[in-house]
Amino acid sequence: MAKRAFFSFHYQRDIWRTNVVRNSGVVIGSSAAGFHDASLWEEAKKKGDAAIKKMIDEGLKNTSVTVVLIGAKSAGRKYINYEIEESIKRGNGILGIHINNIKNKDGETDIKGAVPAKLIANGYKVYDWPFDSVKFSKWVEEAYIAAH
Repeated sequence: MAKRAFFSFHYQRDIWRTNVVRNSGVVIGSSAAGFHDASLWEEAKKKGDAAIKKMIDEGLKNTSVTVVLIGAKSAGRKYINYEIEESIKRGNGILGIHINNIKNKDGETDIKGAVPAKLIANGYKVYDWPFDSVKFSKWVEEAYIAAH
């Protein structure tokens, strides 16, 4: 069964690392296997609260898994929390992936950020980023199965 994934991340701080994930071949390879990225942050960056939430809601439509990309400052972010809450309401599988070991545009890694409380409270699995499409696909499938 095809899985559509929504990617949740701290836009201002982690867009570079998120794009590394998107462009790494993992998402492309996963897309060929039926996974698709439905993140809307590029379009929502400068819009107000209600517009951002509406775009998040639209982005979550027809997704079955939410992948929370955890950077140094992701925990406690309003929109990340909103995306997790809405994903729970929709019955999406959810997982977290630490992205601190991915280099930014200046070639620097970051400190490992705290896991968002909503992931901990609900017992969702959290992993460290690998460049491994097999692991990534397996994690997405396991999150989907756990939700259903």
